[in-house]
Amino acid sequence: MISKLARGLALAIFALAASAAQAQESTNRVAANTDWSVFVEDNPKECWSVSKPKETVNTRGGKAVAVNRGDILLFVSYRPAGDGQVSFTGGYPFQPDSTVALTIGGETFQLFINGEWAWARPEDDAKIIAAMKRGADAVAVAMSARGTRTEDKFSLLGFTAAVDDAGARCK
Repeated sequence: MISKLARGLALAIFALAASAAQAQESTNRVAANTDWSVFVEDNPKECWSVSKPKETVNTRGGKAVAVNRGDILLFVSYRPAGDGQVSFTGGYPFQPDSTVALTIGGETFQLFINGEWAWARPEDDAKIIAAMKRGADAVAVAMSARGTRTEDKFSLLGFTAAVDDAGARCK
């Protein structure tokens, strides 16, 4: 039997997956703040800040390898009257039963995975956003289903302005 928490978490995952997929395809960019952009969708109302990595390193067995990856994006998404939700897509299916380590400054957070997407635990979203506002960069380290270790480094230049803008647009 699925607990209320597990059921709620599963529903949130599916809702976020749909939102994140829509975010990748949206052309409704309303602002750009250095390395971060802000997008807004009206039906349903959603607002998000997003960035692509400045540096990507892919290794297998400790050696750099060339790989084909889809879009690599780090998001903070909002819905009306909601708090920011942190998510990441690495552009490939993650290794089952793994997590994504997101490091900002000296703090590391574990994001849980579902296919090609990873999300912060709801209790960590505000902590991660606060760390990102203080930090210079964020590094996402993950393992692909094929055994490739990926390390994606995102600049946080413009993050505070973008995330505050996205949050204000969805109040």
